[in-house]
Amino acid sequence: MATSKSPNTSSSSSASFNELPRGTWWENVDLYKCDGFWYGLRHLVAAMEAQSSFKARDDDVLLASSMKTGTTWLKALIPCIMDPYARLVNDDDDGYQDPLIESHPNELIPSLEIQIFAQNSTYDASGMPSPRLFRTHLPYTKLPESIKSPGNGKIVYITRNPKDTFVSQWHFFNSIRTVEQGPLPLIQMFDKFCNGVHAFGPFHDHVLEYWKESVKRPEKILFLKYEELKRDPSGEVKKLALFLGRPFGKDEEVDKVLWRCSFERLKGLEVNRNGVDPWAGFPKTAYFRLGVVGDWKNSLTEEMKQRLDQITSKKMEGSGLDL
Repeated sequence: MATSKSPNTSSSSSASFNELPRGTWWENVDLYKCDGFWYGLRHLVAAMEAQSSFKARDDDVLLASSMKTGTTWLKALIPCIMDPYARLVNDDDDGYQDPLIESHPNELIPSLEIQIFAQNSTYDASGMPSPRLFRTHLPYTKLPESIKSPGNGKIVYITRNPKDTFVSQWHFFNSIRTVEQGPLPLIQMFDKFCNGVHAFGPFHDHVLEYWKESVKRPEKILFLKYEELKRDPSGEVKKLALFLGRPFGKDEEVDKVLWRCSFERLKGLEVNRNGVDPWAGFPKTAYFRLGVVGDWKNSLTEEMKQRLDQITSKKMEGSGLDL
């Protein structure tokens, strides 16, 4: 993003990147197409480094998603599910300090391609205590082989209706633009989304890769939908906890976690109301805009809706997945 430094690459590797198909995202961000997906250069370099050097452990948890599909909510939910105290106590009980009060969700689960394997990374994955929690926007095919191997940790994937995904992305990236710049042109950005030319895109291919693997290996990959999490938060969080090997004992524990990680509470916490995400350069407030289903209706025309619905229907045909 805007605040990041260019990764160090040798002349030979730079030449190889220059041979890749290139596209432009936003108005001036270069993307490189590799193995069917589009990446910013620093993410592609970090992904390649992770593929060759990341060593997964059997209790690792990887949160994977395309961009703006409900990831921030899960960045809060997963650490709370893994923390027995977060299920049982109030913030002021027995000196318990809720980590969500002290840290933005991005700080609780480091990113493989930003905080660990990018230039000037701040985390040493090998030195992290278990169980390690990571997050990524990488497609399944670009994940390190060790995390995909049987027994080496679990993957939680979340997706969302593509119309809401696009509109959420558009608002998110507008958050770092000045008044003079104005918002990104909606029609142009929509065209790029439909054509799959966006970071970690195409969106539908990203979703399908994880979906197909989750069908083949449900014990390895839990596939979640943001809409179902909103419709039945208690049921979906119970499912998530069971998958992570941390089932709830009482409904009161579920209620405590849902309260602690509720959109309204997270949005109102001081740590999320001020400052900038140091790794991505976005205001922390940008991660908590509305948190609703169906906001696309306020931005997309009927023609845009039909176009994206047709793409989604064609892409999902025969997969058994309904978005």
